[in-house]
Parts: sequence; C-alpha cells; structure tokens
Amino acid sequence: MINKTEKPPLITIAYPWHFDSRGRTALTDPNTHVRDMLEQLLFTNPGERVNHPDFGSGLQQLVFAPTSPEIAAALQYALKAAIQRWLGDVLTLQGLTVISEDSTLSITIQYVLKATGETQNATFTQQV
Repeated sequence: MINKTEKPPLITIAYPWHFDSRGRTALTDPNTHVRDMLEQLLFTNPGERVNHPDFGSGLQQLVFAPTSPEIAAALQYALKAAIQRWLGDVLTLQGLTVISEDSTLSITIQYVLKATGETQNATFTQQV
C-alpha cells in the first residue's frame, strides 16, 4: 500500500553540470546538492552572476594576495556572512574554520541540513 504522506526523494541537478552515462543531465541527492551549492558560493566571485551581482565569497580574489592568519580570519567572517545570507534557508551553520598554510587555504564547514536534520562536514582547499 502506498503511504500518501511520504514525499518522493528530492533529486536535483548535479554541479558542475554534466551528462550522466545515459547521455542525460546528471542528477544528485539533496545532501550532495547542498555541498555543491556551498562550492558554488565559495568559488564564485561577486559580480559573476548577472541577476545576483553580490553573490559569491571573493575567495578567488585572493589568488594574488599573500596568505596569513589575518587574511584567513577576515575570510572566515566573510564566508560566514555569505553562507548565512545565501544558504541560510537550507542549512544551519555549525562551524567554519579557515586555515592558511603556505600557499593553501583550507576551509572546513560544519552544518545541519534543515530538511533532514543531518549534520554534514565539507572541506574545500584552494591554492593561492
């Protein structure tokens, strides 16, 4: 018997956009989709989106900047604000750390998915 109160699983388009093995648009699950949205937010420069010119984190603008603990701390606060603004409806930010070592920035984000209540961790690394 079909339970009418159960919702079908949400399937979303994978990022970056690509074809699957059948030649169709690749799809992904909601947990991966939220991680993909975080990646888009982190690696998009403000001004790249036509209808959202303030979308993005500015992380890519640090390519020619020297890394230091001060830059990492400033980036941490900027990233928190961007995540809460753009993704606050789908996740609750639990923690965010930015570590600057040599020419590498490591960003670790802990969050709770609002739809499921699951705690997730995502780590992103950028050479600068």
